[in-house]
Amino acid sequence: MPYEWTPQPPHKAANWQLCLWPYRSLLRKDFVLFIGATAAIVTLPLIAVLGKAVLWGLLPFFLMMLGGLWYALHVSYRRGEVLEELTVNGTKAHLTRHNPKGPTQEWEANRYWVTVHLHPKGGPVENYITLRGGDREVEIGAFLDAGERLALYGDLKQAMKQT
Repeated sequence: MPYEWTPQPPHKAANWQLCLWPYRSLLRKDFVLFIGATAAIVTLPLIAVLGKAVLWGLLPFFLMMLGGLWYALHVSYRRGEVLEELTVNGTKAHLTRHNPKGPTQEWEANRYWVTVHLHPKGGPVENYITLRGGDREVEIGAFLDAGERLALYGDLKQAMKQT
């Protein structure tokens, strides 16, 4: 699961933290290997035209393809650099969302008034999770897939009951 509890559940203490991040199927080190392997595979047909003038005509398109692939994967990584941290102590629940571009968003409420809500069909995504406390309702884990949000909802509901 792309989230981590500190300390691990069950939470017997009143202080705990939950960190959430989007799932990444292609790690940074694998990104380099993927670009290298793609370049090697696409270069194989160019071996047939080595030493000929047509190579210089094909080379710019080859480089544009590799550059476009690199740029698309880089943009995907930048959009996925989201981190959400929910910190609960004896009296407060504090949610911080670190966005890849733009300001950090924060929400705080009295820990005893915070409720966890699941919206199976009513939110922008399936199994949408919100925290309601004070005068605001905020989303949490919207970047997770539907199954992960459902598991998070059960874990979060249990953690809020235990402390």
